[in-house]
Amino acid sequence: MSEILRAEKLVKRFGALIATNGLDLTLRRGELHGVIGPNGAGKTTFLHQLAGEVAPDEGRIYFEGRDITQASVDVRALGGIGRSYQITSVFKDFSVLENVMLAVQARQGSSFRFWSIARRDKTLSDPAYAALHEVHLAYAADRKAGSLGYGEKRQLEIAMTLAMCPRVLLLDEPMAGMSQQESSRLIALLHGLKGRYSIVLVEHDMDAVFALADRISVLLYGAVIACDTPESIQRNEHVKQAYLGDDDDDF
Repeated sequence: MSEILRAEKLVKRFGALIATNGLDLTLRRGELHGVIGPNGAGKTTFLHQLAGEVAPDEGRIYFEGRDITQASVDVRALGGIGRSYQITSVFKDFSVLENVMLAVQARQGSSFRFWSIARRDKTLSDPAYAALHEVHLAYAADRKAGSLGYGEKRQLEIAMTLAMCPRVLLLDEPMAGMSQQESSRLIALLHGLKGRYSIVLVEHDMDAVFALADRISVLLYGAVIACDTPESIQRNEHVKQAYLGDDDDDF
């Protein structure tokens, strides 16, 4: 399986704090790659660097063989790297469909000036409906976004990301704050996206990571201390001692 995204020796310092410390990671095409580690391990800073929100002090990032280390967030998004909450504002008074249509319109580079006309444009509404179907939220297309439950809002944010036509998805703790039922639904959703997108999943919910990931990288003090299949990570004594704990029940 060929690679689609690669980080090489990423270093990011914030004063005396080294958030990423020579971090290496390769994402294969169609792979869901889990990234785990304790708080402060550098997981979110790593995603920020992949998305272009934070520039590394050292190291390189390659996407489909091209060096994108200096590329902006917009260039990366339009090139095919989607961040799950890249569009951070959900318009609560707009319908669910209209929120996704805005993402489609951004992808097409259209002006928002004539939004009243754009609402009737099938070149916007059809891709938006398709994205909602992908995340199993089409039933709520006409509802106000502000009326959605917490888990549904996460689904909407993912739909808005998918509307940007990404090839890589960067997901930063999508299960955070969810109920067990909501988490189960999102796990099923992400399982359905596996293989169609290459996904980097940062998540504290170990059940979700081990259920979904093809490979898992474990971060500690900004560096990858292990990268392997979920089964091998579960048996890795170094990982157990550093993060997961010695008790097998922690898995």
